[in-house]
Amino acid sequence: MTMATTALDFANKVVLVTGGSRGLGKAMVMGFAERGADLVIASRKLDACEAVARDVRALGRRALPVAAHVGQWEDLDRLVGAAYLEFGRVDVLINNAGMSPLAPSLLGVSEALFDKVVDVNFKGPFRLATLIGSRMAAADGGSIINISSVGAVLPSPYFGVYSGAKAALNAVSIALAMEYAPKVRVNVISPGGFATDVSGDWAQDPAVLNNIMLKRLGRPEEIVSTALYLASDQASFTTGANIRVDGGCLAVKS
Repeated sequence: MTMATTALDFANKVVLVTGGSRGLGKAMVMGFAERGADLVIASRKLDACEAVARDVRALGRRALPVAAHVGQWEDLDRLVGAAYLEFGRVDVLINNAGMSPLAPSLLGVSEALFDKVVDVNFKGPFRLATLIGSRMAAADGGSIINISSVGAVLPSPYFGVYSGAKAALNAVSIALAMEYAPKVRVNVISPGGFATDVSGDWAQDPAVLNNIMLKRLGRPEEIVSTALYLASDQASFTTGANIRVDGGCLAVKS
């Protein structure tokens, strides 16, 4: 067995994924489960988490589905408590949950919408990273991967608050990496457009594809491979990094 193969073996590792019941989150859950990890699957809808948990268990791995709203800190306290009660540790945290509603203009953004977008995309991931990162640092270490967006560096007025929240997540990820070093590595993945079950009609929109150097959307496994790398010993000297997985995105279509 080669070093590369063993480095991507997550047997006896515990991975927690927020937004893990669909889309890229589900793809990452299954990618880690296929490589031996046990999973904590969190999203707002328990039935959706339970459905993914059944798929994980079918691979012979343990799975804990937890309903949690990442924008609410009490839910995060409960999520962390449930994960540590079930498994005793978390080795990899993937802050994947997010939302990007459009608005007609920046002036048209309501206070409620502003707070909701910031809560889910920045406040929640920050809090969960501190709750778990501090435990990792006090124990055997671990890896935290924050899922940001290419929209943080290619903003639009139609999702300006989302771009700002993800840019804040990028910044605080460096602070988290500093805070919990040397035992915990904290890195960011910034996806572009991916073809998933939630991508909708824009997946074949020529205006979208023309703004991508590779002229296509990403396949889910193309973010899974990056997450596996950052979580593994292959990335043992990588922290505070931000990897764009966007096919060479030139602009984000509103």
